[in-house]
Amino acid sequence: MLLQFVRQFGQKLIRKRLKPIDESKRPVVFLNIRNLVILGVGRMLRGAMYLVAGTVAKYIAGPATIISFLVAALFSMFSGFCYAEFGAWVPHAGSAYLYSYVMMGQLYAFIIGWNRILPLVIGTASLARASSYIFDSLIGNYISQALQETFSLHLLYSLATYADFFALGLVLLMTGLLVLGARESILVTKISIGTNLLVLVFIIITGFVKGDLHNWRLTEQDYKLNTSGSSDIYGIGSLGLMGSGGFAPFGFEGILQGAATCFYYFFGIDAVATKGGEAINPRRSIPWSIVITIFICFLAYSGVSAALTLMVPYHQIQPHDPLPQAILHSLWLPARYFVAVGTLCALISRLYSSMFRMPPLIYAMAEDGLLFRVLTRIHVRTGTRVVAIMSAGNLTGLMALLFTFTNLVDLVSVGTLLVYSLVAFSILVLRYQPDQNLSENENTELPVPDEHQLDSEPEARNSNILKSLWFPISTIPTRKSGQIVYGCASLLVLLMIILSLILVQWSSQGFSGDSGYTPVAVLLLLLIIGVTVIIWRQPQRPGTHLYFKVPALPVFPLVSIFVNLYLMMQITSQTWAIFGIWNVIGFLIYFGYGIRHSSEENNEQ
Repeated sequence: MLLQFVRQFGQKLIRKRLKPIDESKRPVVFLNIRNLVILGVGRMLRGAMYLVAGTVAKYIAGPATIISFLVAALFSMFSGFCYAEFGAWVPHAGSAYLYSYVMMGQLYAFIIGWNRILPLVIGTASLARASSYIFDSLIGNYISQALQETFSLHLLYSLATYADFFALGLVLLMTGLLVLGARESILVTKISIGTNLLVLVFIIITGFVKGDLHNWRLTEQDYKLNTSGSSDIYGIGSLGLMGSGGFAPFGFEGILQGAATCFYYFFGIDAVATKGGEAINPRRSIPWSIVITIFICFLAYSGVSAALTLMVPYHQIQPHDPLPQAILHSLWLPARYFVAVGTLCALISRLYSSMFRMPPLIYAMAEDGLLFRVLTRIHVRTGTRVVAIMSAGNLTGLMALLFTFTNLVDLVSVGTLLVYSLVAFSILVLRYQPDQNLSENENTELPVPDEHQLDSEPEARNSNILKSLWFPISTIPTRKSGQIVYGCASLLVLLMIILSLILVQWSSQGFSGDSGYTPVAVLLLLLIIGVTVIIWRQPQRPGTHLYFKVPALPVFPLVSIFVNLYLMMQITSQTWAIFGIWNVIGFLIYFGYGIRHSSEENNEQ
């Protein structure tokens, strides 16, 4: 009886979406590489990226922030390719949530959807907080000083030093506009992109004209002579060790920790990767547009980082307003106001656009029954998703009110890295599963042998377990081979998590050869290689006509998973605590409500 209950409960967790996909929403093919690159750059190029660059340069990586952006760019490219194949399995307009519901099952889709909501909410909150910083700097820090005296938050390390009611007001204003029926404006998007590019070019030129290469060759004596106590009223970080000087004062560990934070600025590559159904010749245009988009954004971010660290020594950067302060440090006062005003305009227009991306995902999950059905209510007059909009707006406003900009960025990074890891895991196992219909309109079936016929063969029944792992009896995927891949892939994720934890601890000791971590790391690496070979030996689905496939399966998605996990281990424990609370709340909602009220549950009843 108990076994039957557990089996039925497990089947509920892996139920796949039965609701047919509306063919009227099938996208029209019209996007070429140039269109895709413009779309990707518009989604990824963020205003005030120098706020993160300033924090990373001062506290984490120094001038080597450029290398941190390079590492983040390279590995976000891996995730983008995995995303592209994931979208190719369901050639319809949608998101990772929809794709995972169709291909992987209900619980998997809920985890991806719930952790996609987090980066969208936190990313919008970070834009509001950044707008507050920039506006406050323009008026002489009067807002922060008044709020610091009146609404101090010295309760938890994770909270900001003061409650930012200006950021909360911005979010509530945008929420009100959405409830009243405001629409996303192409003009606003163009203004945001244009202002961003103009400010970026100006900053980079200013940095190379006014910069000093000596700032990349600093010694400990340089910053001992120049550092002085300063109050960090914005709560972005606390003054700690300033490193050992030079281009990478915090070493290799600092570069990787910086890469984990910089990953935030490459969030949005899925906007390109999931457009295969609308792309002309997606087999060529999707990978090239991903590469070009990330390369352009890397040039912009690394150029800003170089300009910042050339204009002012990294230990003198003011994290709350680094570039205007850096320009002021270089005695170019008019440029400071130009950069600050231009950045503020870009941030507010970006904040307006980003508010439109949260409600659709919340509405879709509520419509499927995984979130509360009340979130699907539509306003009678305006026709807007009023409850979903207000829920997203209130949550975003709360985050902007209480948390620092850096903590918000770290939360976006860890949520995005988790979703990218789950997408790569999906790619790892999908091509090794038996063929099945993806929708009612895809009825082509492959001649898969009967499972009972295979199991009845004496050779399959009596063969050694190890022999079946290394030498599969079938040349096409079966249920048994698919389960082997699932099990091995899950074991690999566990081994990679342990290896990542060991490497993080080992790197803090400078990868010393005398450390006891060496034999453990070697053993884990050998186990990972062995299990990877077992997956490689399993048969893949033949004749899978996808417009894009990741190369070098299973190595490519495994590398992406490992890098994402390793970068996640670089995130601070305070961020992990907040992230854990977010997921506990999500699982309580799913197991307390979603699993019993989902559309699939109602269909079965």
